[in-house]
Amino acid sequence: MSVFTSVSIQQLQVWLQDYAIGELVELKGISSGITNTNYFVTTTQNKYVLTLFEHNTIDELPYFIDLMSHLATHGVPCPKPICSQSGTSLHMLNGKPAVLISCLKGQDVTVPSVTHCAEVGAVLAKMHIAGQSFVPQAEHRNPRDAEWRAQTAQKVIAHLSPDDQQLLSNTLAFQAAFDAAPLPHGVIHADLFRDNVLFDGDKVGGLIDFYYACDDVLAYDLAIAVNDWCIQADGCLDAPKLNAMLQAYQALRPFTPAEQTAWHSLLCIAALRFWLSRLYDQIYPQAGELTHAKDPDHFKYILKLRTELR
Repeated sequence: MSVFTSVSIQQLQVWLQDYAIGELVELKGISSGITNTNYFVTTTQNKYVLTLFEHNTIDELPYFIDLMSHLATHGVPCPKPICSQSGTSLHMLNGKPAVLISCLKGQDVTVPSVTHCAEVGAVLAKMHIAGQSFVPQAEHRNPRDAEWRAQTAQKVIAHLSPDDQQLLSNTLAFQAAFDAAPLPHGVIHADLFRDNVLFDGDKVGGLIDFYYACDDVLAYDLAIAVNDWCIQADGCLDAPKLNAMLQAYQALRPFTPAEQTAWHSLLCIAALRFWLSRLYDQIYPQAGELTHAKDPDHFKYILKLRTELR
């Protein structure tokens, strides 16, 4: 959630004229994250988050808006898109599609506890279950799927050391041989890192940043979360946190035998996905007013560790 497209107070005041949310009090850029432009918007009635989409056309976005509305109505703590008085949530602002969403209670945690990990496991299972009844206008495949990972690898591999090139090549070969067809699919968040979960005390106040959500392997979504929430400082899995998240998740949605068999492979693929995206962002940076590049080596080390578990 960085600021790539600047919005002034005056521009936003004009844009908000079709919303019945009170007068604008404050506009503040959000610097975390790396994909879209985000601001906190405070009015005389409430506080919201304004997102401007840097890479999506307005026709690509109803999936995310409809999904958040569906999940919110099914008891999953997530942002609720705000409709203008004309009844629509998506509008153009400074040449970019934009949406205003509710601002949830809580804050992200930097050092999660076992309790935090259990809560995340449970709410992710609830999201996966609620997602089974979501009927999108059109299927939305994972934009960071195996094909994207293979293509992105070709764009970054020449910039890597020989050892890293070998690691990447070996992992791509493993990925090509991995068969995900037997695994349960459905709506996944696909980016449930610590900065995308808000805690209100020890309870989840909300899941945020649904703009990588898609249809993919459900257990892969859990693997993404585990690789961020349930690790020690060196990237090794933290057994108590891992067990807490897995047990809380499976208490609501137990793994199938195929998921049990594929679990360690999914941890590797999840690590590969974020190693590649961070490499790409480092090698081909996007200009932004407030941006925070993330270290790709973090996920390289995690990938090495997960490869040893296979």
